[in-house]
Amino acid sequence: MSLGLLALVAFAPILMAGILLVGFRVPAKWAMPAVYVCAVVLALSVWNMDAIQVAASSVQGLFVTFDILFIIFGAILLLKTLERSGAVSAIRAGFTTISDDRRVQVVIVAWLFGSFIEGAAGFGTPAAVVSPLLVALGFPALASVMIGMMIQSTAVTFGAVGTPVMIGVTDGLAGPELNAALTAAGVSFESYRQTITVYAAGLHAVTGILMPTIMVVMTTRFFGERKSWVEGLRIFPFAVFGGLAFTTPYLLTAVFLGPEFPSLVGGAVGLGIVTWAARRSFLLPDDHWDFASADFWPEDWFGVGQSRSAEDTETLSGSVPEFGNFDEVLEEERAALEGPGGVGPAATADPLAVRAGPGRTMSTAMAWAPYAVLPVLLVLTRLRQLPLGSWLQSARIEWTGIFGTEITASTTPLYLPAFVLLVTVSLTWVLHRMNRRQIVAALGDSARILIPAGFVLIFTVPMVRVYINSGVNAGMLASGADLPSMPIVMASWVATNVGGVWPFFAPWIGALGAFIAGSNTVSNLMFSLFQFGVAEQLAISGAMVVALQAVGAAAGNMVAIHNVVAASATVGLLGKEGAVLRKTILPTLYYLIVVGTLGMLAVYVLGVAAPLTGAG
Repeated sequence: MSLGLLALVAFAPILMAGILLVGFRVPAKWAMPAVYVCAVVLALSVWNMDAIQVAASSVQGLFVTFDILFIIFGAILLLKTLERSGAVSAIRAGFTTISDDRRVQVVIVAWLFGSFIEGAAGFGTPAAVVSPLLVALGFPALASVMIGMMIQSTAVTFGAVGTPVMIGVTDGLAGPELNAALTAAGVSFESYRQTITVYAAGLHAVTGILMPTIMVVMTTRFFGERKSWVEGLRIFPFAVFGGLAFTTPYLLTAVFLGPEFPSLVGGAVGLGIVTWAARRSFLLPDDHWDFASADFWPEDWFGVGQSRSAEDTETLSGSVPEFGNFDEVLEEERAALEGPGGVGPAATADPLAVRAGPGRTMSTAMAWAPYAVLPVLLVLTRLRQLPLGSWLQSARIEWTGIFGTEITASTTPLYLPAFVLLVTVSLTWVLHRMNRRQIVAALGDSARILIPAGFVLIFTVPMVRVYINSGVNAGMLASGADLPSMPIVMASWVATNVGGVWPFFAPWIGALGAFIAGSNTVSNLMFSLFQFGVAEQLAISGAMVVALQAVGAAAGNMVAIHNVVAASATVGLLGKEGAVLRKTILPTLYYLIVVGTLGMLAVYVLGVAAPLTGAG
């Protein structure tokens, strides 16, 4: 079989996923099991993998799935706890006092607060949290979803305390090809991953500076009374200041602390600095910008429950992760619109306050307290000078030589960020004096989100591990060697036919994976080893190419269909996702073009190298 045909066969499961999920809109809970079966059939028939190897790879994937789901549960539970305690309502109220200029609100509420939420929770929560928040502030529902989707760019690679890198890149690269190269070079995997982290953060730090400006000018152009780009550009100095206030601590954190903290620290530091500056009108223009009266808004700008009267504006609330099928969630949202307590004529303007209990008030400082505790606890568990991290890692669950193969799987549940999230949740229950009913409700909300995500992931991640481990097989080449793994076969074909311009196209592959799967983490799982293989074939920096993959996958979240549907559901805008996608494709193209160009400059002008053979 020729290399081209073999590469096409290897690509078939990914192509199948794209066709089923995007082309035919098959729910992920049906599509991904079919894709897993397709990958297994190809592994057994074309790659001649032993059935035991396939089974062991699947078990290894289930270990990774546990890690991801544990993190998702912890992140969503913290957010749901804050919703039920009334903290989210208090945070929302605090934003209304900063500035009534909508351009300033986009920079502070959407870009900075949204990026902070991405760093803390990830998995699609920024758009699902910020979109209804913007509607409550008086934004059109359609504008709020567009802006909410654009939040999911720079911060995403290090979202959910670094999950796309800590799990996506780590388990996406964990194959015999890279292990052999690292061993030969005398380099630890942790050191190599840190190189990828710094490269990815550098690419984001440059490209992300202009994201607040783009968010503002798209708001004034598509939703302003005069449809003007210029009105957005008048706040350019402040918007760039907002971009730098996030990306500077973001990059420094990546360099000195690693992949778990950049978005969390960047969002927190930037939010503090820019809020302080806005209150003092620093770099703000003399003019003031607002939307036209809601009486003149087109009908398609409104979500269900949003009135033409700003005082009567009401929103849906909730958060939905990137993974899984959203049918169940959307049904719940529709039921909320019609059932008792749903958004309707008799509903309160602040449904979260109702959940917190009548008569309960909370200070802004107390509302933010859990988010202040979280990064402190995370840092304490990651500092090598302290024994806490080593103690947590000692609680290890490992299966060595699964089914008699050389495949090993392990997890350290207490060292995962999820454990710190759960500790933070427990402290929140005490700090916010939550009652048993609120706690049970938060747990129930989180479990309902986790179940559909878990069902999809128990097929998606094992499929990826079968892909990666397919290099151990009896499919003999003419030379007598085993067939390379499926990602490496695809990489060989790409290197042969695309050549040295690959750094420009690498982020586009990452974006494609995120578009299909709705997740940076899953895109990295699927394509990291493929990207590394292309770099090895071209003798260029593998760390840089994998970083380009991770950054491109973050940009792809802006057009991920799952995320658009989830964000639209929170403001009652279902059925108008196409209008959002037609707008968010613009910042996505900006991101991919700039990052691809930076990749070419890094590899061929700056000569960026990673610690493998002087190039890889």
